[in-house]
Amino acid sequence: MRVLPARLGAILLTFLPLVALADAPRDRFGAAGYFRIMTRPDFAGGSGQLGYYWLYGRLLNESPYGELNLRLDALQATPGTDEVWAEVHSRISGRSFRSADPGNGSLVNFSADYLFVRAGNILLDRVTWQLGTLEDRWNDLHIYDQRPGTLLWDTVGLSGTYQGDRYDVLLAVGDSGYTLRPNNYNTVLTGAASFRYRLIPGHLEVGIRGQVGYEPAVRGNRNALYASPGTRYENFARREVVRRYFEANPGAEDLVPDLKARSALSYRAMGYVGFGGVGPLVWSNLYLTFEKRHPQPFYTENFRGRDWTVYVTDQTDERYDANLGNEAYLRIIPDKLEALWGVWAGYSFNKDNKIAAGEDNRVIASTVLRLQYFLTDKVHLLAESSVAREKSLNGNLYRNHVDSVFTSTDGMADARGLEFGDSDTRDTWQFKAGVVLNPTGRSIYARPSLRLLYGLQRSTQHAAFGNSFVDSLDQYNVYVGPERHWHSVVAIEAEGWF
Repeated sequence: MRVLPARLGAILLTFLPLVALADAPRDRFGAAGYFRIMTRPDFAGGSGQLGYYWLYGRLLNESPYGELNLRLDALQATPGTDEVWAEVHSRISGRSFRSADPGNGSLVNFSADYLFVRAGNILLDRVTWQLGTLEDRWNDLHIYDQRPGTLLWDTVGLSGTYQGDRYDVLLAVGDSGYTLRPNNYNTVLTGAASFRYRLIPGHLEVGIRGQVGYEPAVRGNRNALYASPGTRYENFARREVVRRYFEANPGAEDLVPDLKARSALSYRAMGYVGFGGVGPLVWSNLYLTFEKRHPQPFYTENFRGRDWTVYVTDQTDERYDANLGNEAYLRIIPDKLEALWGVWAGYSFNKDNKIAAGEDNRVIASTVLRLQYFLTDKVHLLAESSVAREKSLNGNLYRNHVDSVFTSTDGMADARGLEFGDSDTRDTWQFKAGVVLNPTGRSIYARPSLRLLYGLQRSTQHAAFGNSFVDSLDQYNVYVGPERHWHSVVAIEAEGWF
């Protein structure tokens, strides 16, 4: 009669490790990250990027990048319970690796992006508290490498997020002063809120987000905001404020008028619609954003051998950006052909600036389509094309010809800087194609990816890519070269998440 209990005890002892494993907490320490590194031989004198930036699709237009995300469980809760838990998170990122870029891997190119403590089951059920840096992301637009749904990337403080069955709510408060002006800090009180609701889980969700920053006027603080009375925008744009003041007031170097203390309000608002799970559409992220940028405090002019501080709040406090972005992920032929389709449109305007061409007054539009065909589980073919237009609203900003340095305004050179080229529009077309090796299988998002690509660009602008060609009058006679509207690169790249 004692044999059966003994055998039963032995069997239970055999299964105890499996029971313990099922209830065991995760490792206290965890790490994850992302990297991309590439070589892009460029026989046209370029710097290894097909075009200028992400508007043409991030592929072949981005630089090397890496990030390492670290997590430490400071207090673990027993799985399946409502015990208090706490985690410490940090991230280190940078854009340089030896032999891959001008930084050559120097640690000067890396930064500690965030450090925060996240804790739950304290005071309120289903609420997660975060203390420290507060960056909070919604879905990215990967084809552009843009994050229009990100809040609080510039803020340190406290946030609370309630996670319901079909919705989540975030409230936060903090300070953004050190991000906005790291070397000239002044407090910028920041508050944020967001709400997201899953109307049809897995098929339709909507959300809104908002962030407000307020910088109070602090008279007597040299890092606070001030206005320099009587400053014309033209003199500010040309960095001639001090020169023009003393021309109008000779001998008045010790009689500079009193500065006017200013406060400032900046904000960003975001609307979001996510939808998918219908036909070939897996998911689509649509964002509409509007932002009023925070004003700049001052800059320095050198006049008569002396440095003068010029406060420019009144010249930089009416800058706005409105953007619409979407990325759709489609399975056109299951297990054979997938696509990413992105659309971006943006409008930037500066109410203070009516005369100088620049990116603060422009309209941009772009569409990018990437196709990935799965020859096998591991070997894929990739093709991507993009079309983009950028239009300056304050005159000529782009040089269409190699000799445009001489013909900026109606056939006349504008050597004093209010216009830059001979056209107010830049049109850009790009095409990229090649082979992708994906060890983890069939998906356009599968990583790591090893890519061998060829990229081709046609732009209305002369030499519309990073280069060391002529860009000023004094260099023209030395480095004059042929006109360049086409550009191509061959790329060997590696990209992965871990």
